[in-house]
Amino acid sequence: MNKEILSTGVQIFINNNINTDTMSVLLKKSPFTGVTSKELVEQIEAKKKCQKKLPKWFNTPNIYFPNKLNIEQTSSEKTAEYKASILTKKTVIDITGGFGIDCYYFSKKMKEVFHCEINEKLATIAAHNFKELGTKNIQSFPIDGIKYLKESNHFYDWIYIDPSRRNDAKGKVFLLADCLPNVPENLKLLFNKSNNIAIKTSPLLDISIGISELKQVKEIHVVSLENEVKELIWILEKDYKDNIEIKTINIGKQKTDTFSFNFYEEKEAKTTYNLPKQFLYEPNAAILKSGAFKILGEKLNLSKLQVNSHLYTSEQEVLNFPGRIFKIEKSIPYNKKFLRELKISKANITTRNFPESVANLRKKLKIKDGGDVYLFFTTTMNNDLTVFICSKHN
Repeated sequence: MNKEILSTGVQIFINNNINTDTMSVLLKKSPFTGVTSKELVEQIEAKKKCQKKLPKWFNTPNIYFPNKLNIEQTSSEKTAEYKASILTKKTVIDITGGFGIDCYYFSKKMKEVFHCEINEKLATIAAHNFKELGTKNIQSFPIDGIKYLKESNHFYDWIYIDPSRRNDAKGKVFLLADCLPNVPENLKLLFNKSNNIAIKTSPLLDISIGISELKQVKEIHVVSLENEVKELIWILEKDYKDNIEIKTINIGKQKTDTFSFNFYEEKEAKTTYNLPKQFLYEPNAAILKSGAFKILGEKLNLSKLQVNSHLYTSEQEVLNFPGRIFKIEKSIPYNKKFLRELKISKANITTRNFPESVANLRKKLKIKDGGDVYLFFTTTMNNDLTVFICSKHN
């Protein structure tokens, strides 16, 4: 960590060049002794990535930014704030602390937060930033979190882990055993130090595989930000053997949609299939990741269009649906001639269980993106390729 970067002149330069082409900065000689052009570019690029993802860090003076890759891999403020709402009691140790976003939000809810980061430089950066952000209840340690736990006599209310995939695991099925730290291998140690464990994983992890690897899973939170699944949060409780609750959360700009169900309920749920009625329902990304395809329709009294289409319909509108609701203005068989006769030149296109891509359909039908018309290309219960011409209802 180069403390010269925190000098007033350098900080002014970084802020003044936040939208500058960084190549031009890199090719010029640094205007500062003790700070290279490369270091200036690293700070500018990393800070710029924080503008929307981490506005608190972006807007706080004298924040030191790590490599932009660390920014890409860290939690956003909104997802970190959600995780902090799950954890209760007094103490939490983050054994894969990283840049410290999650720890900062834990510190707002918990009495004591312990931040362990194996990368000494990143640990130093996080500790500096915690002070600049005004936190006084986070202790930061430049050490491997598993090693720290082995040497610690402390018993924590929570252990939090964000495992990273090993480089040699690329291309393989995503398993927690392929990550660092290896959580399944260390579960005995973890449960000797806490009764509660929270694990953040990529949405690429298959939920069934994760359950079989981890055991003692109490809850799984599927967290989406503006309809893009960002992470899975696994809540483990010592000796827990009961039903697993799946919680889906889609954090939107104006509202947050939630839907919860029991993992084993989905297997027992009954699906009703029907031809399209007045309303069409498209589940959000968190629902689709969770696999709540049968239980969603059963709980909300909705019929499904086809087993693999994952679109639902009803005659009467169902309020508080976790996703988008449309009114079906017209339903027609998929036929290039019929669509051209409608003279739709601009529309929002979605495909579900359909043999052609959105890009191919736009090219073939000469339809531009946007406008107030929504076209759904899908397969109905009779296995007919169908197009729904819709208007947005919520």
